[in-house]
Amino acid sequence: MRIHILFPRLLVVIAGLSFAANVIAQSSEADSRPTTTVYSNSGSRLETEVSARPPVEERRPRTVGSTIGSTTTPVSRSAPVAPPISVNSAFDKSLLTSIQSHLGADYHFNRTGPESFDCSGLVWRAFQDVGVSFQRGPASSYWATFEAPPKEEQFTFGTLVFFSNLSHVGIVVDEKGFYHSARHGGVMYSPFNDYWLSRIDGFRRVPSQSLQSTAAKAKAAASKPAATAVLEQNNQR
Repeated sequence: MRIHILFPRLLVVIAGLSFAANVIAQSSEADSRPTTTVYSNSGSRLETEVSARPPVEERRPRTVGSTIGSTTTPVSRSAPVAPPISVNSAFDKSLLTSIQSHLGADYHFNRTGPESFDCSGLVWRAFQDVGVSFQRGPASSYWATFEAPPKEEQFTFGTLVFFSNLSHVGIVVDEKGFYHSARHGGVMYSPFNDYWLSRIDGFRRVPSQSLQSTAAKAKAAASKPAATAVLEQNNQR
């Protein structure tokens, strides 16, 4: 009689224990997962949710430029291009040709070309190319050596323009811009924008007697008969 009563109760107890074991197993599995707690803006806890596994981040080196396929093409920043320049005298044309032949050369301190220049080195080289000689030196030495031009000639072609407490020098094209060798960009044309205008110290002009003597020598050499020129060359040997 007791067996008939105890057997159903035993089945109920076994079923209850089995259910409890399943619940405990599921709870343990959930607790073993990483969780992220989400809070509201007020700081109160809203819910706890299972956090997803963070994706693997692909790390690539940063490059400056545009990438086409697997090739990285650097982005080039072109320097301002000088507008068409009109000069009258043969000397100015020669000087302009000399300056423009050095465009794009790198900046390098205390260099006078032909591959790289500093600012005063470019000035010296440009005038040397057309036969005008003076002592090579820093910008401040040119300021001390040469005379200031009249105010109306400050922005005429070939005038030297000085900047930033005589630490930089360039060659004036006109009132719109000038040529120089810049630390960032090398030999280039730059417009007289607010940046440069606010830094101008003043102007100097290469001595006119040097230019006149150079032009006179060139004119005299061109006017001599070929036979006379050859004879003079033989006498100088």
